[in-house]
Order: sequence, then structure tokens, then C-alpha cells
Amino acid sequence: MTNDSSTRIVTALRDWIAGAPAGAKLPSTRSLVSRYEASPVTVQKALRTLTGQGLIESRPGVGTFVRAVRTARPSDFGWQTAALGAPQNRLSLSPAMTWPAPADAIALHGGYPDRELLPERLVRAALARAGRHDSALTRSPVSGLPELQSWFASELASATPIHVTPVSPTDVIVLPGSQSGLSSIFRALVTEGRPLLIESPSYWGAILAAAQAGVRLVPIPTGPAGPDPEEVARAFEETGARAFYVQPNYANPTGAQWSPDTSQQILEVVRTYGAFLIEDDWAHDFGITTDPAPVAAQDDSGHVVYIRSLTKSVSPALRVAAIIARGPARDRIIADRAAASMYVSGVLQTAALDIVTQPGWQTHLRGLRHQLRSRRDLLADSLAQHAPRAHLTALPSGGLNLWVGLPDTTDLPAFMRGCETHNVLVAAGNDWFPAEPTGPYIRLNYSGPHPGAYPEAARIIGRILG
Repeated sequence: MTNDSSTRIVTALRDWIAGAPAGAKLPSTRSLVSRYEASPVTVQKALRTLTGQGLIESRPGVGTFVRAVRTARPSDFGWQTAALGAPQNRLSLSPAMTWPAPADAIALHGGYPDRELLPERLVRAALARAGRHDSALTRSPVSGLPELQSWFASELASATPIHVTPVSPTDVIVLPGSQSGLSSIFRALVTEGRPLLIESPSYWGAILAAAQAGVRLVPIPTGPAGPDPEEVARAFEETGARAFYVQPNYANPTGAQWSPDTSQQILEVVRTYGAFLIEDDWAHDFGITTDPAPVAAQDDSGHVVYIRSLTKSVSPALRVAAIIARGPARDRIIADRAAASMYVSGVLQTAALDIVTQPGWQTHLRGLRHQLRSRRDLLADSLAQHAPRAHLTALPSGGLNLWVGLPDTTDLPAFMRGCETHNVLVAAGNDWFPAEPTGPYIRLNYSGPHPGAYPEAARIIGRILG
């Protein structure tokens, strides 16, 4: 009987609502009880049904009202075309490696380590402590918390030879991730329309930041041992460039690490031409068979502008990085940072400092080295066995990626679609070239989820290549 009464009330009220304007107030529950000779419970059930159907809405303390129904209509943003005009720089959408992957996919396309490779216990404990710290309620300085500045400076100073003056904490600028730092450096030191030398292939995010800053890129070929110093000198001479963006340690995407001789020769070239070396040490914590050797540790005259990130090695949720620069270059960069983001969250800085100063941090890095090595070797061996036509350019001594050349006749878009059809996600190499690609390449990240599926991924790649 209760259900029948409720249905009767719903039907009657729907008829009433159909003829009432949006916002009309329904009779009170007491009035409905009297009108329909039903219990308050039955009336409330009917009202809940109508609310679930989106016909009415309740406003506590005020009453129940007929809900306004929005009429769907096509969007028309055509006026913005004239208002915005043509873009100065055509910035592409996020590359495929930033897209989320289905849970059952073999994801070799990403750029971040899997959760099992992160110091989860340290991160959770540090965030809990940071919430109780004074930084949770105060603004941090534009250049960063002094304690975190000191940590970044001391880390680089520990690699500095005795005859080189180490950096000081005041040379450090803390950032909300290295990507924003690249944009600031390009705007402040290179400036719009000016040339910037860049390794080819190189990090797609740097290419994107350069496009955003209106910087003109000059590609410098690079290989497993880095770029040829003579080619670098020739490019400086011919272009008049005053900066060179590089990744001397475990480059993204190739995994290359410069030798000490290459580092010294390129540093001498930069000094000769009165230029800046913009050193991106993104993979500092990801050494496998070697240790990182920052070029910045060899320079005390302000030629090297050094970027060091903690985001990938600590947690994607803790976007904390630093620029280390000396002299007027630092002043220009920090002025750009102040205009762009004012300051970095003190809570994130406090948590990051907590993590990297815990004894467990070094323990974590030692374990991470072994995990990355086993993953790298498994993927490389699987490719050699099941996809012999996929050429591994070099076995990297650190980092997160394998750079794989495909046969020259490979239709890269078709290859990518074939992999995706079989639930294997890889990153096309074209995004890492600042000019035309020199051939078909893919980048495979060996730090992602499901490493046990690497042999199966290699088999699929091998079948698609034929």
C-alpha cells in the first residue's frame, strides 16, 4: 500500500510540476500529507523519487522547489578567433607519453616511475609532518626555503673539485617543477627570437618551453657519447647563439652520458664564446652502472645554469626542483620566477627537504639502482630476443628509457596503431627532435608498471615489425 501511495503522489506531483514555472515552491510536507491522505514517510519517499529524477530540489530551511531544466544548445566560440588572432607560436598538445594508460595495458610510453619505485613511506610521513610545520600557514621566500636552498647547494658542492669554488645557498632558486624553470631560463637568458643550441634528439618538454618563449632552436646532433665539441663550436660561431641546452647525464630520450673529456671540452667551448650551458640534470637519482657527474660542478664563473629536479625520484605529487645560477643571470631568472609564480608552496618544500634528509632516502636510492637495472636488462634482452629488427642505440648507464631505432622503411604512425591495438603503448620518437626526425624511433620507458610483461611487449613489437 505504501509503495502504491508513493507512486500515486509522484504521478500527481509530476503533473503539477509540468505546469509550474521553474523555481515554484511545492506545498509543505504537512500540506501534502493532508492532501493525499498519506503518511509523512510516504510523502518523503515520493519527494526523494522526484529529486532523483531531477525534477525538484530541496533547500534546507527554505523548502522544496521545481528545478530549472537547462536547455542544451550548441556552443559558439567563433568570436574568439577574431579576438585572439593568429598565435605567435603553435604549441602542440601534450605528447602521447603524458596520456593515462588503461589498467591492463603494457605501458612503455610514460615518463614517470611506477609507484613501487617511489619512497612511498617517506613521502607519506613527510607530508604528515609538513602539515604541522609553520610553512603550512606562511609564505615562503621567492627563492625558496633557506634550508632547502642549502641542501641543493651542498649536493652540488659535494661533487665540486677542490680548485673550483662551490655554489652557495643564495645561488639556488627553488621551483614548482623543472618545466617552469626551463621556460624562465629561456625567457630570461635567451630571449624571444634569439637562437638556442639544443641536442638532437632532446627532451620534448624543453622543445615545448622554447616554442612558448619564442626561442629559435638550432639542433646539434648527439649520440651515445654526447655531441661533438667541434660541432658545438661551429654552431656558436655561425649562429651567434649564447646558450646551449643539454642533458649530460642519462639524457632523455637516448640515455647518453657524457664522458669527462666531452664535458670539459664543451665547457671550454662555452667559455670561449661567452655563452651559457643550460644543464638539465633530470635523472640525477637514476644512475644504474655509473654515477651522475654534473658539468656545473666544474664551473665557478657562472657559465653553467644547472637544473635539478626531485619530482620523478620523490613523487609526481611533489613538484619541487631548483635552478642554480650565479651572477646577473640568477637575478634575471628570479625576476621572471617572481612574475610567473611568486613562490613555491612551503608545505611541498618542507616535505621534499624532510624526505631527502632522512637516512631512508639513501637506502631507497641504493635499492632503486638495482630495480632499474633489472628492469632495463629485462626489456633490452626481450627486444634482442623477440624484436631483432628493433635496434637499441645503446644500453644506457642510467635514466629511465631505451631509445630504439626501427627499420628505415617503418611507417611509424601505422606501427604505433598496431602496438596500441595489441594494448602495448610506446612513445613515437618524433617528439624528441627539434627539427625533422633522422629516422623512425621509439622511446621505451622501463620504469613503468607490469615489468613482467616486457617479454610479451617485445614479442608484439617484433611481430608488427615483421
